[in-house]
Formats: sequence, C-alpha cells, structure tokens
Amino acid sequence: MALQGTLKDFGIADILQLIGQQQKTGQLYLANKEQEVNIFFKDGNIVRVESVTRKKKDLIGNMLVQAELISEAQLDEALETQRRTLKRLGDVLVSSGALTADRFKKMMQLQATETIYRLFSWDNGTYEFKAEPIESDTEAITPLRAESVLMEGFRMVDEWPVIRRKINRLDMTFEILKPLPPPVVKEEDLDAAFDDAFAEKKKDENKGEFKSVGDSERAVYEKISPGRDVRKLIDVSLLGEFETCKALLNLINLEYARPLSADGRPASTERNSVLRTVGRSVGNVGVSMATLAAILFVAVQLSGVISLASSPASSFADPAGQRFISRAQIKRIEAALEVFRLEKGEVPEKLDALVQVGLLKPEELRYPWREQYYYKRLAAREFVLLPPLQ
Repeated sequence: MALQGTLKDFGIADILQLIGQQQKTGQLYLANKEQEVNIFFKDGNIVRVESVTRKKKDLIGNMLVQAELISEAQLDEALETQRRTLKRLGDVLVSSGALTADRFKKMMQLQATETIYRLFSWDNGTYEFKAEPIESDTEAITPLRAESVLMEGFRMVDEWPVIRRKINRLDMTFEILKPLPPPVVKEEDLDAAFDDAFAEKKKDENKGEFKSVGDSERAVYEKISPGRDVRKLIDVSLLGEFETCKALLNLINLEYARPLSADGRPASTERNSVLRTVGRSVGNVGVSMATLAAILFVAVQLSGVISLASSPASSFADPAGQRFISRAQIKRIEAALEVFRLEKGEVPEKLDALVQVGLLKPEELRYPWREQYYYKRLAAREFVLLPPLQ
C-alpha cells in the first residue's frame, strides 16, 4: 500500500484508521519542522514508536529520573555501562537492580503513547507509510490497537480546551483542601480476572466526565506536595500529560485541592468563585451536547427537513457539525447493538444485521456521513465503532 502526502490533506486520525482497518504491517514516517516520528505496525497494531528528534527530557533515562524511579547517579552509572558493554539501557538498569523489568516496560509504554498522542496536535507535516516486515523486539511496548488510539486521541482533542481553562500553566502549584473519600468497590471489579479481553478498553471511572474521583485523581492527589508544579506532577504520576491535567481539574472542581498563586497563596477568592462556577458546569457540557444532538436528530427525522437517504454529508457545511451530530448517532447504534446482544447473546458480525432485525434503518448506519460507520467485532460482547474516514 503506497501511502504518502501531507497532513493537511490526510490527517493523522485518517492515517491510523486506514492502517488499522486494513491490518497493515510496516513503518509510518511522520515529520514536521521540529520533529520526526516513526511508528511501526504489525497487523494494524502499533508495536513500536521512535522519535528521531526526541528532546532530552523525553529520553527514557531522563523520564525515569524525573519520575523519581532512579537517581541521577544510577542513570550516569547505567549510561557508562551501556557505553562499555553496548547493552540496551533497560537491560543495564534491570540487571543492576535499579529498576524492575515490568516498571521499565511501563515507562516505555508511557513514552510511546505520549509521543503518539502529541501527533494529534500537529496541523502540518508530511507522512509516508511503507509496507514491510517488522522484526519483533523483546523490549517492545504492549501492542496498541489503532482503533483504541483513535478513540483516545479524539477524546483528548475534545477535552483539552476545557482542561486548559484552569490548568493553563506548567508552573502552577497546589494545596490539599480535604481528604478523598474511600474508593468504591464496584461489583464488576470482583470479576476483573474474567475480563482480560477487555483490559485495553478498561477505563477509570472518571474518564469522559469532569465530576468523579477515580484512580487517576487518587494517583495525582497522593503526589501533590508543596513546591510540586504541574510539570513535576506529570512526571511523578506516571499517567501522562493529559490524564494528569484532567485529574487536577477534577480535584479542583470537587474542592479536594486548589491552585496557588506565584507567591504560594491561594488564588483570588473572586476568581476562584467564577472558575468554580465554570468548572461545575463543565460536567454537564457533555450531557447537554449529547442531549441537544439527540433532539436535533429526532427533530430532523420527524420534520423531514433533512433527508437521511440523500447525501447527508452535504447537509453540513462544517465537518465539526457532522462530528457533533455523529456522537449522538454512535450512541444510538451502540444502544441497538446492546439490544441485539441481549436478544442473540452476542453482537453481530456486521452492522447490517441491525437493519435485518428491524432495530435501525439502513440510512441510520451512516447518518450524518456519506459512508457507513466503521464497525469491527472483537469478541462476543466487544466491538469498535468509529466514524467513517472523511
């Protein structure tokens, strides 16, 4: 498959979705004025990520020091051993007892995912995919499904603007206001051992909203201490930039922590009051958007103003409008899939089955797009549902 061009013509999301759908094996090279990134795929899954121009702070050794997993002295000693023996840094650190193999692999995984998700902020650059065999690597990351990366990337793009209203500086520091409530043990958590197939899709209870205390909030809360700013909390929480900042926002909105001004004092009461009002409203934004989209969808069907059967994509001048409506339609399709599963015991192989049993109309499998939604069954109860390539 010959695939090359500019990111203005074909975005990173489209590229990942295409490679994932076609389950390709090979190397994707991306470059802009400042960075060069290589992503290696095997059967449509991401198995390795390399940044040719990675900044010093993003090198795995420095990440380990910043995360306080090893000391500067241990890193210097390991680098010296690496130069003498030509062994890989991870092997040196593990053999010396400075770090466990599992912890090092998790840091490699974090480094890879952070590199990938930053690509979603690129608005220009070039890409080239070469289909070729990819050698296995004993130090490689746990393979990432392209569809999972896409869903996470879209979520980040949607939620970052809300987060940055409050977490807008890396030098912000915080203070604890009150203890967190004890964690709630859910019934499904007791059956986690039987749900290994869902491990990659499992999410904290806080994901997708801005009003809950989940595992991410607890991890960040425990790391808050005098003098630790956002930059340091990102390093030591081991969650990545997005999850750390979102957890901080939730802790502020729920009044478990508050930001401090440059002189170490609490931020202005008046300003906090305004921001708190905004923060409390944020939790309802997603619900309001989905509700409005659903109302629009029903109104469209009842009024007949827009014909779903006639090139729906042409009804929207702005692709953002299509994505907005599409979120509600995806929920509708997911609900139909759940009804199908309850009746048949498993989700269908193809979306067309929902039409055959009368749960949806043919045009609803593509509204508001020209093409049908991308659907892939992974297991009896597990599937991936995404908007079509546009």
